[in-house]
Amino acid sequence: MRYFIVIAESPSLSAAASLLGVAQPSLSQNVVRMEEELGLRLVERSARGTVLTDDGTLFLKHARTVCAAFETCLADMREAGGALRGKVGFGMPPSVSMVMSVPLAETVRIEFPDLRLRAIEAMSGHIKAWIDDGTVDIGFIYDLAGAEHFRTTHVLNERLFFFSGPDAWPLDTPPGTPVPLRALQALDLILPSPMHGLRKTIEGYARPRGIDLNVTVEMDAMTQIKELVTRGSGYTILAPAAAHDFAARGDLVKSPICDPDMVRPVYLASNPARQSSRACRAIAQVTLDVARDLVQRGIWEGALVS
Repeated sequence: MRYFIVIAESPSLSAAASLLGVAQPSLSQNVVRMEEELGLRLVERSARGTVLTDDGTLFLKHARTVCAAFETCLADMREAGGALRGKVGFGMPPSVSMVMSVPLAETVRIEFPDLRLRAIEAMSGHIKAWIDDGTVDIGFIYDLAGAEHFRTTHVLNERLFFFSGPDAWPLDTPPGTPVPLRALQALDLILPSPMHGLRKTIEGYARPRGIDLNVTVEMDAMTQIKELVTRGSGYTILAPAAAHDFAARGDLVKSPICDPDMVRPVYLASNPARQSSRACRAIAQVTLDVARDLVQRGIWEGALVS
């Protein structure tokens, strides 16, 4: 199965053989034996390389699950009764990473010096796929659509805020005063594209109420959105965690949105189909502790659930 995973991820059998350090004829025979045992064709061979069949794609999914579970078993046996070791992949959306990644990394380094945390920043949708295929062991996501089979902990609810540059505040009420969502529809907004989870959340509140937001710029880069708003090029809607750095410097000012209150849940998720290691379980617990501390200190603005 390990050989098959490398074959699937390589452009050709010769490339896979080189990576594995085995002779190509031996590797080819290994595939033939697997196909004979299963009674299925797993790989199509051609002059341009190797391509998985539909059966091969299904087998690859199971092979990854089995090999990951076996590695977790070995890691747990090595760790039993001793210090936590190994690597834990953690997926974080940019707004969560802004407040969580550094304090979590520092806490893990102090409490578990032999454990290696690999934090990867991506959109929530990508993190769901990575949890599914084992690219990461654990991750933060914002909604459970397509993730109903995950093991999840509802960590907190974030309220969304309206953000402006301090010299371009467009409303009659001062920053900090709740702003009705309808009051924003005449403003030039800078938001992520419609496929982004944050944009879907915002539109999910606006459309049922007949509110047509004026999105003049679409950008899936959080730092650039904030930079444009500080320059007075438009306004945006974000969770406070996403703009904590700019707001702390006074480069952005904000108001909570009301009528309706716009709330986004934050879940900590893992895949129950994959055996969770002691290291992963320890990281999950430390993550909840760090999140609780950040909320209580006002760094991560939200209402704790767990």
